[in-house]
Amino acid sequence: MFSFCTDPAALDTARWFACYLTTGKHMGFYVSFGTVLLLLAITAPTALAFGFAAAGAARSALAPLRWLGKTYIAIVRGVPDIAFFLFFVIALDQGFEWLRHKVKCPDWDEPIRQGNDFVVCTAAKLPLGNAPQWMHETYGFLLAVLTFAIVFGAFAGNVLFGAMRAVPEAQLETGSAYGMTRRQIFWRILVPQMWVYALPGLSNLWMVLIKATPLLFLLGVEDIVYWARELGGSKTPRFTDYPHGDWRMWYFLALLIFYLAFTRVSEIVLDRLMKRLTHGQATTGGEAQRKATT
Repeated sequence: MFSFCTDPAALDTARWFACYLTTGKHMGFYVSFGTVLLLLAITAPTALAFGFAAAGAARSALAPLRWLGKTYIAIVRGVPDIAFFLFFVIALDQGFEWLRHKVKCPDWDEPIRQGNDFVVCTAAKLPLGNAPQWMHETYGFLLAVLTFAIVFGAFAGNVLFGAMRAVPEAQLETGSAYGMTRRQIFWRILVPQMWVYALPGLSNLWMVLIKATPLLFLLGVEDIVYWARELGGSKTPRFTDYPHGDWRMWYFLALLIFYLAFTRVSEIVLDRLMKRLTHGQATTGGEAQRKATT
């Protein structure tokens, strides 16, 4: 922090804001933007992997696997997102601790469920009570990532399943006529061609995922919404060196600008990706590109 921050006489308006915007809490606010971007960077490919597995299972020739894939997609899509976000964090946390409890404390003779309490031995706690604060924060963040991936993986699975069905059946039959196995047809014909049909739906899902990141606040992660509410609320001289009124509107306006800018950049990138995928394809976009170059 600047040295003139300790000299009240030197604090004109500009310097006051310079000192105010460089406090430790504001540094946490700035870092939280990186937390949101990191969540998106990890969750997007993880959710896509969940979705691809669900779509592949839903197309499986094995009935149990097909039922599993379709059930996963239907259940998650049919329940409000916030219910799953709050449910999975608790369920995953207790599930991990229950498994550790069975391994680390086999001689435990008390019930794990004691009324409304979930009680495991100390060694099974995640993270351990004496673990540093960064481990508690990292564990909570990973639970949030896994929760987001499970929820949005179901939506991605539905999009990919529809994209797989959109690939012309004649091309799959041609591959079979040339002696290709079912696995070869899937990886060499179906998967490469399905992306052009899947990208519009995945683009919308990406935008929804961006807008869902404020739910981190409900999952106990100190994200940008948490800090905007914390820093923007009224402050009095009794509790801070930088008293001010209710500034939440300005902090949330900063979040509004951030999300609008990020979605705009996403739209540009996705549009370029769509043009690349449709190049040479027998689709409306591909036909438009051919006409533009002739």
